[in-house]
Amino acid sequence: MVDTVGNPAGDVIYLDYLATTPCDPAVVEAMLPWFTHYPANAGSLHLPGRKAEEAVEQARAELADALGISPQELIWTSGATESNNLAIKGVARFLKEQGDRRRRIITVATEHKCVLESVLSLADEGFEPVILPVESDGRLSLDCLEDALKTPTLLVSIMAANNETGVVQDLAHLMPLVKQAGALLHVDMAQMFGKLPCTLEGVDLASVSAHKIYGPKGVGALYVRRRPRVRLMPLFSGGGQERGVRSGTLPVPLIVGMGMAARLAVEQQPTEATRLAGLRDRLWQGMRQLFPVVRLNGASALRLPGVLNICLPTGPEARQVLATVPGVAFSSGSACSAASGASSYVLKAMGLTDAEARRSLRLSVGRFTSAGDVECAVARFGQGFAGR
Repeated sequence: MVDTVGNPAGDVIYLDYLATTPCDPAVVEAMLPWFTHYPANAGSLHLPGRKAEEAVEQARAELADALGISPQELIWTSGATESNNLAIKGVARFLKEQGDRRRRIITVATEHKCVLESVLSLADEGFEPVILPVESDGRLSLDCLEDALKTPTLLVSIMAANNETGVVQDLAHLMPLVKQAGALLHVDMAQMFGKLPCTLEGVDLASVSAHKIYGPKGVGALYVRRRPRVRLMPLFSGGGQERGVRSGTLPVPLIVGMGMAARLAVEQQPTEATRLAGLRDRLWQGMRQLFPVVRLNGASALRLPGVLNICLPTGPEARQVLATVPGVAFSSGSACSAASGASSYVLKAMGLTDAEARRSLRLSVGRFTSAGDVECAVARFGQGFAGR
């Protein structure tokens, strides 16, 4: 349940927008009729089915317009995790079946778990996974990528913006190296899309997710370039929906919601980015007043406008802070890895010690965060630590 300002019900300040975003009310309104009044399967040939198919294609056109691509280049999926799996495994297996002799697949140590695990799993199929290190600011160096590409490479997968630190990779300079080497480029854009201007020029495959842009959970999309055409092997068998690449009954309400969310994200992005950067800076100033020697992880890199990843001075681990400040919803890293209890592999790849990674907090503001929320959150952090 979400209250009128988008924070979780009750007296909790929500500062975990990188984990997920609340649905925008306009998105919910757009989806509701497709749950109730128009329940047909978009694959059915009767009139209600055709109406559902029209809604799916309208949403596809809205998302394609937001990404600056052709609607025919989009495949609906269940989210960025599936999109990433389909892109990496689908391309590798297809090209291998076609006789391509390249086996090297390159990615980066700070990628989302689903990318790292997808790349590593392909070793069992004869591929060569290569995980590149990052600099202390979280960015991949040009020299490091260029050196790795000296061996014939099939695919490179690089995240546009990190899901823990908000650090933005320099794709404008990394992409030409991949193209010059003749490899395909996949970009995980789940965190970047809708938050900063982005382009798919030079990109072969890209993954996006609705719940990172104020849309519903359970739906995402994969961009697959048409010219020159990129081919994929499906991950699973079925009825051949989505041009035979991704079988399964399409979730019409969720797809409609993603189309609306994408349109709103692009329309509001310029003003929203400026506002969120201001809130982020106010939050940073407040935390620095509370903890004068607090460190900002990835400080020297370009970062998403609403994100802070900070390392507290010697003291409690992030999990203890979560218990100490229950009136603020934040995290210690990726929600996907939270249950394991392990410290952030992203931060350790940036050179933090295990202890430092465990003392790091991820704070992220969003569309429904107010200046008052930021001030209240800082006050609650102060109250929580004053009682220790």
